[in-house]
Amino acid sequence: MERGREDASLTLRGLQNRSHEKIKLRKRKSTLYFSTQEKNARRRGDLLGENIHLVLFTIALRILNCFLVQTSFVPDEYWQSLEVAHHMVFNYGYLTWEWTERLRSYTYPLIFASIYKILHLLGKDSVQLLIWIPRLAQALLSAVADVRLYSLMKQLENQEVARWVFFCQLCSWFTWYCCTRTLTNTMETVLTIIALFYYPLEGSKSMNSVKYSSLVALAFIIRPTAVIPWTPLLFRHFCQEPRKLDLILHHFLPVGFATLSLSLMIDRIFFGQWTLVQFNFLKFNVLQNLGTFYGSHPWHWYFSQGFPVILGTHLPFFIHGCYLAPKRHRILLVTVLWTLLVYSMLSHKEFRFIYPVLPFCMVFCGYSLTHLKTWKKPALSFLFLSNFFLALYTGLVHQRGTLDVMSHIQKVCYNNPNKSSASIFIMMPCHSTPYYSHVHCPLPMRFLQCPPDLTGKSQYLDEADVFYLNPLNWLHREFHDDASLPTHLITFSILEEEISAFLISSNYNRTAVFFHTHLPEGRIGSHVYVYERKLKGKFNTKMNSELSEIN
Repeated sequence: MERGREDASLTLRGLQNRSHEKIKLRKRKSTLYFSTQEKNARRRGDLLGENIHLVLFTIALRILNCFLVQTSFVPDEYWQSLEVAHHMVFNYGYLTWEWTERLRSYTYPLIFASIYKILHLLGKDSVQLLIWIPRLAQALLSAVADVRLYSLMKQLENQEVARWVFFCQLCSWFTWYCCTRTLTNTMETVLTIIALFYYPLEGSKSMNSVKYSSLVALAFIIRPTAVIPWTPLLFRHFCQEPRKLDLILHHFLPVGFATLSLSLMIDRIFFGQWTLVQFNFLKFNVLQNLGTFYGSHPWHWYFSQGFPVILGTHLPFFIHGCYLAPKRHRILLVTVLWTLLVYSMLSHKEFRFIYPVLPFCMVFCGYSLTHLKTWKKPALSFLFLSNFFLALYTGLVHQRGTLDVMSHIQKVCYNNPNKSSASIFIMMPCHSTPYYSHVHCPLPMRFLQCPPDLTGKSQYLDEADVFYLNPLNWLHREFHDDASLPTHLITFSILEEEISAFLISSNYNRTAVFFHTHLPEGRIGSHVYVYERKLKGKFNTKMNSELSEIN
């Protein structure tokens, strides 16, 4: 009995002594066992909810992307954004007819106007910064959208699928070509991708009705056609939402009211009157279909040309992925087809109009690459190289002359202390070049006008059409004496032979040549020519008066 008591006493003492010692437990690697502080510490190395190295790589790639795109795509890249912003801040420049007719909102140009104003206040508003800072800002936003697409696919599927979707997104030649340009279509695409991250797709862990609807509303304010790809998505959300009235009253209506009110106030400030530009835009382009003034295409153009071109060599992977993707992602395919069908009903068609659904297509391309086994490496090499060379060609070679010539105009301005001693006349299809946003100097400039007829006149011809009917006669009639002649003419090489008599009689010599494209078509030549008048006459009074009106 005593022996048992002694053993119990020793055991008790041992337990008491061990209680004062530190007991080492085996650490588990699973994040389920991490404390809140440990989880927060791990997340400090993240950015946008992803690994910081992935985010920095994407940003660096898009910055490189920005500097490797030195070509011109469409006039709206400048005339509906940078030119408007330059006019807002520096009080000189040119506003196209869309702004006098109040078809565009100042919301998007206001972003770049804010950048210009900051540069101006800092005394850093050099022409190069005015050109590149807005594009770098757009590149940064595109990088954020790329990361959001990766994060979304990682939530919906797994890291492998997300990696291949990300790869397809980054190596898409058309995304490379457009994502750093200051186009409303680019901003629409960026907002669409980020909004999709918060959209209630099956399997998503980041769904937020207020956030995604706010981004959709902002995209609509910037470009009203953003409602087209979002129509099936919004309809699906409404049908699947059990509390439909709550969704409308507490999410959609407040967001729509706040965003539209902001747009109305911004446009009220700059137009000087209350204007619902989104309605004017849709009325002109959809109801009246006046966009056909700038060209029309057959109904099947998007299916036969537009969509295959922007997808490029991704097309077979997209088709393959459509068969492999889970049924829950059919809504993305429906959105793509719906967008193509709606835009097909409009006569005026452009590649950039369907750019916002291109990232949706990358989802299906990613599924295709995930399921490839035997031919994966050859497929990856083919996809990367084909897009790489096409991206470099379109970004560095094709249609670059109209941008390169602007650097020559800058020199004309800064080499003439008296700005009125020089003047520029651009004899190209209207809006072929940027304007004051790429010169940043109140140099008298003029170009051929091409506003559409809004009065319903039959056989209407704009100034550019009249010029190209007989360029030589038009020049002799317009510049009837030496005093009216500009000091510099800019035109495509294809026009030189036709106006050579005028150039000789007016003492113009070719002083600069800029390569433009290997693919001359219509009024577009393979080079941009600059002619300078050796015997400088008096300042062009007509151009001076036009500049005064602009100011």
